[in-house]
Parts: sequence; C-alpha cells; structure tokens
Amino acid sequence: MTPKPSDDAAPNATGKKGRPTPTRKEAEAAARARARLGSDPKAQRAAQKSRRKESMRELQAAYKTGDDSGLPERDKGPVKRLLRDVVDSRLGFAELFAPLLVLILVLSSINPVLGQGMWLTAVVLVVADLLWVRFKARREVRRRLPGKPLKGVTYYALVRSLQLRILRLPKPQVKIGQSLPDNYR
Repeated sequence: MTPKPSDDAAPNATGKKGRPTPTRKEAEAAARARARLGSDPKAQRAAQKSRRKESMRELQAAYKTGDDSGLPERDKGPVKRLLRDVVDSRLGFAELFAPLLVLILVLSSINPVLGQGMWLTAVVLVVADLLWVRFKARREVRRRLPGKPLKGVTYYALVRSLQLRILRLPKPQVKIGQSLPDNYR
C-alpha cells in the first residue's frame, strides 16, 4: 500500500506558492509601508550604521578629551582618572620595553652574549618599574581618594604603563613631569 499525500502537501508538490504574485505597484507600496514602519531591513541597516558611526564619533571624542561621560565603563570614574594621570605623569621604563626589544633582537644577532645580558637587564628593569608603578598608584588612590576600593587599581595601572604613551586610550591629559591636579572627586 502506498500512502496518499495529504491535501496541504499537494501545493508544494506542484511547486506553486499558494498565492498570486503581487503586481509591481503592490510590491512597491508594501516596501514603502515597511520602510515607514521601520521594518525594511535595508533601512534598518542604514539607520543602525549611522547610529554606530555617531556613537564611535562620541567615543573617539571622549577618548581624546578624557571626558568620563562618553568613556566605556572600564575607564570611568575618579579612580581610573587618577590612575591614568599617575601613569601618564612619568616616563617609565616599561613603556620603552617594546622598542627596546627590537634593539635587543638586532644586538642578539651580532653578539648573542651581549643580547642576552641586555635582555635580562631589560626584564629586571621592567619588573622594577612595574612594582614602582603599583606602589605609587595604590599610594595615590589611598591618599587622594580615601575610602575608594583598590580593586583593579594595580591591573589598570600596569597595563597602561606597559603601553607606549602615543598609543594609550584615553589620551594622556597630563605631561611628563607635570604635577597631578587635586580635583579627582
């Protein structure tokens, strides 16, 4: 015995869609209605793209000026602003580590013993510099912002101090050697 196809499977078997093709006028009217309602995928993508561009412009402006209102959560607040200023007000050895690695690589190909000695010296200096940054950052947060939690202070300060000054985001707001402002509350 062969099974009989059901009635609702019959239109699919013949390849018909079960409704008449809309005229061009009807299709264009439906597309205009979808665009007005905001359900047109092309219009939604264009609107989303323009919103994304605008938010990126605002974020770039906030990164440039250090304005807390436009920064992402990880960079907001008086503690993070103080940490940025503490790290940016000094020229640390850790930020010069990446360019120094290129020099060490070249010297290692010429004289391996000299390259290895420079490598070990650089690592010791970077670790010492990072320990100093940690000490100074935690001390400044305790002194200038008493009662604020120290969670994340070390990580934020160390990661920022390892970056080249020119690549840091938000951009440095203090010059090297400049004393820190008092308004972090």
